[in-house]
Amino acid sequence: MMSLIDEIVRRHLLPSDKHIYGFSDLRGLLHRKFEGYNFGISIGRQLDRGIVDKVINGPTLEYYSHYKQVNKDLAFLTGKISEELNKNNIETLKIDPTVSTSELDTVYSNSLRTDLSHKMVATRAGLGWIGKTDLFVSKAFGPRLRLVSILLKTPVNSKSDPVDFSHCGNCTVCVESCPAKAANGKSWDITVDREEFFDPWKCCDKCADYGRIQFGIDARICGICVAVCPLGRKDSNIRKPDLF
Repeated sequence: MMSLIDEIVRRHLLPSDKHIYGFSDLRGLLHRKFEGYNFGISIGRQLDRGIVDKVINGPTLEYYSHYKQVNKDLAFLTGKISEELNKNNIETLKIDPTVSTSELDTVYSNSLRTDLSHKMVATRAGLGWIGKTDLFVSKAFGPRLRLVSILLKTPVNSKSDPVDFSHCGNCTVCVESCPAKAANGKSWDITVDREEFFDPWKCCDKCADYGRIQFGIDARICGICVAVCPLGRKDSNIRKPDLF
């Protein structure tokens, strides 16, 4: 069964060099609403380097449009994968890549935490870790990607060990560049709660400012920490943290 699931996922990830994926054991880690779904598929789609490189003093309209389109593509992709898995009697629950602005202001306003963390599914799949500004940092693309998840009842085996701690080392580029000053520089690991190293409300408020001032809409987006991270950039003169 595991080989069939792997084959189905790989078949849909085209172009293959723009995607990463992995499998995770989520037993004991999920909200009770997901009872029975103890395993997950994490899928990442690389963001366009040229578009991200232009995010210098805040989000560009091109970045905002690209961000939305990649989320839309990932939602469509998980729908197709889930459909094929279901046809092979593999029960799935697909989770959209993001939530709406209205949901942030209502359903999730008290904690800014969704019921399922795509980043957690991805770290359990061994695809990367959480950076100092609460970004998911992948081994393949750095933070220049978007994530989506599919939950399964069928057991799957991860190809990599789960990642339990940060590999950012002493790098603080994202912390120093954050316009909201939302991070304090402390490194993540699985014993560290988000609020110990990152203030999501400061980040969210600044992202709302950018949406209102630069685009004239109610949107939450920035991208500066994504752009400045040495991982995922081609710049040969930037010292990159040691990996694995």
